[in-house]
Amino acid sequence: MSVILETTIGDITVDLHVEQRPRACLNFLKLCKVKYYNYAVFFNVQRDFIAQTGDPTGTGKGGESVFSKLYGDQAAFFEPEKMPPMKHVSVGTLSMANNGHSMHGSQFFVTLSENLTYLDDVHTVFGQVTEGLDVLTTLNETIVDGTNRPYQDIRINHTVILDDPFPDPQGLRVPSRSPSPTPEQLDTGRIAPGESVEEYRGMTAAEIDEAIREKEARAHAQILEMVGDLPDADVAPPDNVLFVCKLNAVTSDEDLFIIFSRFGPIKKCEVIRDQKTGESLQYAFVEFENEDDCASAYFKMDNVLIDDRRIHVDFSQSVSRLDWVKHRGKPNGNVNRNLSGPRQETRQQSSSSRQRSSHNHDRHGPSSSSSKRDGNRRVENQKPNFSASSSARSGDSTRGPTRRPDDSRRQRSPSPRRKSSPHELIHSILGRKRSPKARRRDRSPARMSRSRSRKGGRSKRRSSSSSSSTSASSSSPARRKDLSHRRDERNGSKASRRRRSSSSSDDRRTYRTSKKRRSASRDADRRERSEKSRNYRT
Repeated sequence: MSVILETTIGDITVDLHVEQRPRACLNFLKLCKVKYYNYAVFFNVQRDFIAQTGDPTGTGKGGESVFSKLYGDQAAFFEPEKMPPMKHVSVGTLSMANNGHSMHGSQFFVTLSENLTYLDDVHTVFGQVTEGLDVLTTLNETIVDGTNRPYQDIRINHTVILDDPFPDPQGLRVPSRSPSPTPEQLDTGRIAPGESVEEYRGMTAAEIDEAIREKEARAHAQILEMVGDLPDADVAPPDNVLFVCKLNAVTSDEDLFIIFSRFGPIKKCEVIRDQKTGESLQYAFVEFENEDDCASAYFKMDNVLIDDRRIHVDFSQSVSRLDWVKHRGKPNGNVNRNLSGPRQETRQQSSSSRQRSSHNHDRHGPSSSSSKRDGNRRVENQKPNFSASSSARSGDSTRGPTRRPDDSRRQRSPSPRRKSSPHELIHSILGRKRSPKARRRDRSPARMSRSRSRKGGRSKRRSSSSSSSTSASSSSPARRKDLSHRRDERNGSKASRRRRSSSSSDDRRTYRTSKKRRSASRDADRRERSEKSRNYRT
């Protein structure tokens, strides 16, 4: 039981598993018999996976079983056959597509790879491709879009049944001939099966190169139009302008005007120069009044020796001299554009902003690079105002209040304290009290005398500085009030030091008394232990 599928890329012969899948094979054979698959396209081709077809609409959403033609729309789909189990293990396996509800209609697919076992128990295997594996290879290598649909349609043109073991059901209408395709089936928006995709067929190598260059030029023109360098992609350079290159640096506009004027009247002759240095860039444009004079100069002036240089002449490909207002309303762009109107104002504003930024970064004066860059385009009102800047530095600016003269004196930094030892830092961090021995070391006479001498010297220096400052600014009431406040603080600190010294002397006396008591108790205990030991020996 075999069927031949005649496609647009070759014939495929299929053997059906009639005994294992009778219902699916009956559906497939009778649909082939009524020419249901004619002109059906392969709408889903996934490389090394499957190629799906069987939908007469070509969308993947249509297709009904043969039972709908016998029993109505309620029999459009039928249940899959799962026993005996058959697997997708080889290339060219035919299997029914699932409609999403575990039901089958008319759509089927062909596997393009081996061991697709994850399709088992979901899709019903009902046949195997025995001839035409090369057609499957071509189908697998076809170019598809993002939806896995081939750019060029691949269709089933005709189906031929070689052997049909099933009798025709009652009510099945078999056409006498293959029907013609409908316009909806042919109009898919893709490349037709018989249409040639070779664009340069029948052209010579030179013609193909010329066509490729024209396409590239067209693409470049469209890009220049999008970025604003061309008024229109179809614009053409003028025919009365010559491009002259390989000039000597000493050749001037007047020299070229005299040389080219013998061919006819010239509108303009200009050697292009550097905007900063004014040196020649060694190429020029010569614009004639008549196109015939321009063509005559092109044929006669190429490779002519001018100022010990052989020049090259060609027709100009520049469109900078065209009137852009006629095309897109853009400003006229010549080779040497004269600054005027809003463009001049914009340049002046940008120049003034550059000068202001350079003045902010360098307070000593304007930078030499900015003055060279601006050249003759600077105006008088763009010069930085050094008088305003000097007044701002002198303190007359309105940006904020200035410091009072009496507050400008730098405050004296506190005297450095004794550097704490690591043990003191550890005890201070852990919150532990220092041992009596450490406290006695801190209160030793030598250390106390050194601290008193430091305090006395500091107080003398403080008193001398305060007396000098008092004599210097005794006339200021605010200053006298400040000094009296500092004097009160100093007297208070002296009183607090006296209190601390008295409390420390009391602590020392208490510590000595407790030490004597502890030593007396220790002596009494020692005597008692010695007496007990003597009594024990006796």
